[in-house]
Amino acid sequence: MLKVGDKLPEFEGTNQDGEIISSSNLMGKKLIIFFYPQASTPTCTVEACNLSDNYSKLTKEGFQLLGISGDGIKKQKNFHSKFAFPYDLIADEKHDVIEKFGVWQEKKTFGKTYMGIVRTTFIFDENGICSRVIEKVTSKTAAEQILEG
Repeated sequence: MLKVGDKLPEFEGTNQDGEIISSSNLMGKKLIIFFYPQASTPTCTVEACNLSDNYSKLTKEGFQLLGISGDGIKKQKNFHSKFAFPYDLIADEKHDVIEKFGVWQEKKTFGKTYMGIVRTTFIFDENGICSRVIEKVTSKTAAEQILEG
């Protein structure tokens, strides 16, 4: 998994509107990238809505936001539209970006082992250097976790 001090990996991803988002275009501002397992699931919705509800606080602190999951563009579009998120969601079906950040890992639920996205938030400075990794994201207070850092 990417850690504090690491540089923002180079990537291109497709957002909910089919537009290409490139990591090189995200430099110059502080950046929050949050990875979530699946669009429109209860816990992921709580996290994404908490970040949306606190968007003005986050941008006031100089942050830009980007959410990423392994969902397809259509599912991301529906999720984005339903909740009117003020930030982009990347559809990473091939797990290219997910793998670069190291959040595709073995998980266990109810004794069952499987591969999946580990809910993680990465914070980068204006130069694209990782300044913080939040591995134990609390969905209901995701923005507060970021701001208290």
